[in-house]
Amino acid sequence: LWYGLLGFTITILGIFSLSGNFVVVWVFLNTKSLRSPANTLVVNLALNDFLMMLVMFPPLVINSYWGTWVFGPRFCEIYAFWGNMCGCVSINTMVWITLDRYNVIVKGMNGTPLTANAAMLRNLFSWVFSIVWCILPFFGWNRYVPEGNMCACGTDYLTDNEVSKSYLYVYTVWVFVIPFCIIVFSYFFIVKAVMAHEQQMREQAKKMGVKSLRSEEAKQTSNECRLAKIALMNISLWFMAWSPYLVINFAGMFSPSTVTPLFSIWGSVFAKANAVYNPLVYAISHPKYRAALYVKMPFLACKGDSDDDSASTASSATTAAPEKTEQA
Repeated sequence: LWYGLLGFTITILGIFSLSGNFVVVWVFLNTKSLRSPANTLVVNLALNDFLMMLVMFPPLVINSYWGTWVFGPRFCEIYAFWGNMCGCVSINTMVWITLDRYNVIVKGMNGTPLTANAAMLRNLFSWVFSIVWCILPFFGWNRYVPEGNMCACGTDYLTDNEVSKSYLYVYTVWVFVIPFCIIVFSYFFIVKAVMAHEQQMREQAKKMGVKSLRSEEAKQTSNECRLAKIALMNISLWFMAWSPYLVINFAGMFSPSTVTPLFSIWGSVFAKANAVYNPLVYAISHPKYRAALYVKMPFLACKGDSDDDSASTASSATTAAPEKTEQA
C-alpha cells in the first residue's frame, strides 16, 4: 500500500515540477523585462529543480512499482549524488536571493547593484561548491547507499564509524546551519528596515494630512518588500522540504532503531515536493512574472496586477516599471 501511495505521489509531484519549472525558465528567458541579474538567480533555482526531478522521479516511481531498488549499485550512487547536489545548489541559490534582497532593501541606494556577471558567478559558485561537497563520498568520506525503503538512495547514516559520521556533521554545518544563519540574519534586518520605513511613511502622511503617500519611492519599496516576501516563502518551504532528511540522518546516527523503512520514505517525499513549490509561489506572488505568463499562456488566466491601484494590461505590466524594480 505504501509503495503504491509513494509511486502515485511522486508521479504527481514529478509532472507538476517538470512542467512548472520548465515554464518558469521559459518565461523568464523569453521576456525581456524579466531578464535582469537578480532573476538570473531565480532561473538557476528553477533549472536546478527541473534537473533534479528529471533525473530522480522516474527511477523512484519504477522502484515503488517493484518494491525495491532495481537499477544496480552504481546508479544508486549516482542517484544519491544527484539528489544531494541539487539540494545543496537549491539552498545556496536561496542564500544568494536573500542576500540580494538584503542589499536592495536594507542598504538601498548605498548598496552595490547586482550585475549580470556577478549573478552568473554566484550561480557558478553554487554548482561548484555543491559538486565538491557531494562528490566526497565517492572517495571514501561516507558513502551513498540504498535507504531503508529500498526505493531511493542517500548518504550512509547507519554505519557506526566516526569518520563516516564526521562527513554528515561537517556537511550539515556548511550546507544547512550556516546558510540558515545567513538567511535569519538577513531577514531580521530586512524586516527591521521595512518596519522602520512603514513607520516613517505613516508619520509623514499624518503630518501632511493624507492617508498614504503614493510617491514613486513608496511604490518601489512596496515592490521590493513584496519580492522579499516571495523569497522568504520559498526559503521557508525549502527548510520544510529538507529538514526531514536532517532529522532522518541524525536519527540514524544516534538512534538507528527509530529509522524504519516507512520513516525513511518521508525524506524523499518532502524533498521532491520542494521542486513543486517554487514555480507555484512565483506564479501566485510575482506580479510581473504572472503578467508575462498571461502574455505567453493566456489560457492559464493568471493576469498580473499593476503596481498602482488601477488595473493595467498584461503587456504594460511586463514593460512599464522603474529601473530598480526591473532589477528585482
